[in-house]
Amino acid sequence: MAKRANVASDELDARKATILQAVVAEHIDTAQPVGSSSVIQSADLGVSPATVRAEMVTLEREGYLVQPHTSAGRVPTDKGYRYFVDHLEAGVLGPAEQEQIKGFFKRVRGEVEDVLEQTSTLLSQLTSYTSVVVNTAHAHATILSAQLVNLDARHHLLVTVFSDGTVVKHSVKASFDASHLDVAEASKQLNALLLGTTLESRVQVPSRADNVAKLVRESVSVLRAEQPTGEDEQVFIGGSSRVAESFDGVETVRQVLSILEQELLVVSLVEDILDRGLSVAIGSEHGYEPLSSCAVIVAPVAIDGESIGVVGLLGPTRMKYPEALAAARAVSHHLVRHFGGEVESE
Repeated sequence: MAKRANVASDELDARKATILQAVVAEHIDTAQPVGSSSVIQSADLGVSPATVRAEMVTLEREGYLVQPHTSAGRVPTDKGYRYFVDHLEAGVLGPAEQEQIKGFFKRVRGEVEDVLEQTSTLLSQLTSYTSVVVNTAHAHATILSAQLVNLDARHHLLVTVFSDGTVVKHSVKASFDASHLDVAEASKQLNALLLGTTLESRVQVPSRADNVAKLVRESVSVLRAEQPTGEDEQVFIGGSSRVAESFDGVETVRQVLSILEQELLVVSLVEDILDRGLSVAIGSEHGYEPLSSCAVIVAPVAIDGESIGVVGLLGPTRMKYPEALAAARAVSHHLVRHFGGEVESE
């Protein structure tokens, strides 16, 4: 079941709830107003058409449905979608989609940025919605490995691997000629010194005057010089072209694309949804007027309780919620396994 919004949502009796769910499900499939005859066909209610029409009028009066045109059927409001989402059973991906995800994570290689960029494309392909993958800053991630590689006598490469899966490379330029043995010993000492620390940790660097100590000090200095800030999140958007397919109005498409181009705004949007304890924000719930016709689904990516990012989906409020939620959660789960070092089973 999706995490519920922090808004009042009156419980409906079983019949009204069944009717509302039938209207939402059909409107998601058809994008058309739903009439009482369609509800009777799709829901086994055991009541007359007049009773169904009366219940739909009540649902409209209570704010769950709206009638866009006289004598037309009804469509869900944001409140109607919220009730539908809050009462969803956990969705399950089909076998083909599950195999697609497993196959992707068996094959994908590269640094964390490359993996997340490819993951955003995967998530969009799975759902036909625009995907958002956010890689949070690694200021609090611990260092798993720090290796110094000799390029030539005065130029070296520092490769640091963090617990969030990030691999950071820095050039280290020395003011003296260092031998291969010096670099190898400095790398050994550097790894021992930094293992398990964060970029904010204080470490006791050697004060000796020999070449090995100098290399260690210079490497630590280079690594600390680029501490992440709160604005270091990276955002990867998959399937931006799907915005035009998802929304009818040209102005709506333009506004949504404009939001997606602003990385800090995207980060703020998904993090705010998570901070409020939600997995889905519908229409005006997320507080961004240009996205009032959108729904946003988010799933955190965390290793050992430490956030390394967020995956999300953006689509119309008539999004296929069960499938989209299942896809976002499955991709989040596999990202955790991938960066946590677990091997995908056959």
